[in-house]
Amino acid sequence: MRALLMLLALAVAWPAEAHRLRPAIATVSFDGSGGFDVAIQLNLEALLAGIGPEHEDTSESPKAPEYNALRELAPADLRLRFDAFAAQFVAGVTTSFDGRPQPAALVGAEIPGVGDTAVERISVVQLRGVVPPDAEIFTWRVAPLFGECALRIGTAEEGVIRSEWLMAGAESEAFPLGPGLAQARTTWQVLQDYTALGFTHILPKGLDHILFVLGIFLLSVHWRPLLYQVTAFTVAHSITLALSLYGIVSLPASIVEPLISASIVYVAVENILTPKLKPWRVYVVFGFGLLHGMGFAGVLTELGLPRNEFVTALVGFNVGVELGQLSVIALAFLAVGLWFRNREWFRPRIEIPASLAIALVGAYWTVERVMGWG
Repeated sequence: MRALLMLLALAVAWPAEAHRLRPAIATVSFDGSGGFDVAIQLNLEALLAGIGPEHEDTSESPKAPEYNALRELAPADLRLRFDAFAAQFVAGVTTSFDGRPQPAALVGAEIPGVGDTAVERISVVQLRGVVPPDAEIFTWRVAPLFGECALRIGTAEEGVIRSEWLMAGAESEAFPLGPGLAQARTTWQVLQDYTALGFTHILPKGLDHILFVLGIFLLSVHWRPLLYQVTAFTVAHSITLALSLYGIVSLPASIVEPLISASIVYVAVENILTPKLKPWRVYVVFGFGLLHGMGFAGVLTELGLPRNEFVTALVGFNVGVELGQLSVIALAFLAVGLWFRNREWFRPRIEIPASLAIALVGAYWTVERVMGWG
C-alpha cells in the first residue's frame, strides 16, 4: 500500500500538460553533397526565459512570469528576442565529426502564431553545416539548458534512419557516415533500441498508462482475470499503434489525451462499485486500449521509425511497452498482491482507497486536458 501511495503522490505532482516542458526533437539530415541540415523543434519561450530541465513544470520556475509574457508575443516579436539569443543558441549545439567540433550556422526559425497560450508553442530552429572531407563519424550534443532531447538521424533520400533519446547534456553515440549510417544497425540492434524506448515510455515516463494498468490490477490481483484484461489491452493498443503509424487511423492529441485520462477514471470507479470482474470489463479495457495505442503512436511519430526497419522498430517499441506494463503489474503484485490479496480487508483498505486516489488523479487530468489550463 505504501508503494502504491508513493506512486499516486508522484502522479498528483506530475507536471500539468500545459505547463510541462516537452523534450526537444532534433533531426539531422545529411544531403549526400557534403552538407547537413539540422531542424530542432522546441519550446523557444522556455529557452529564452532560462527555464531549464530542473523545472519540468514551467510554473514552478521563478522565471514563469517572463515565460508567460513571451508566450503572448507575436512571431515577429519573438523572433527579435531570439535573434539576440542566437549566438548562445548556436554555441549550445555541438556537431562533431571524428571527434572534432564542426559548428553549424543558423539559417532560420519557424515560429507559429500565438494561438492558445494555454498550450506550449513549438518552434523550429534550422541550422546548416558542412561535413569535413573524409569524415567517418558524427556525434551530437546540446547544452544541458536544452534539457532532454530526441535525436533523429537520416538522409534526404532515406528519411529518418536512426533515433536516440538523450538526457540533458549527454553526447550521442557515434554515427557512421555514408552507407554505414543505414547499414550500421542490425535488425537485432534496432529491436533492442526501440524495445528500450517503449519500456521507458511506460517506466518512468508514462504515468497515465501506469495508473490505467494499476486500475486493471486492483480489481482482481489473481492471474487469470489479470491475463484476460492485459491481453485485451495489449491486442487493442497494438492494433491502433500500427494503424496510426501507417496513416490509416488518426485522432488529434486534443481528443486522445483527455479520453485516455477518462479511461483511468472509468476503471478506477468501476473498481469501487464492482467487487469482482464482470464480463463486460474485458471489452471495455479493449476499447480503452485502442485509445492508448493512439497515444503511443504520437511518441513514435515524433521519434520517427527507420524506413528500412519500420516493422522491426514497431514490434520492438510494442514489446518494450508490454515489458513496462508487466513490470508495473509485477511491482504492484510484490507490493500488495502477494501478501494481502486473500485477506478479507484487502478491498476496503487497499483496493477502494487506491482506486479512489487513481480516479481523482484521472479526473483532474481529464478536466485539465479538456480545459487546456495553462
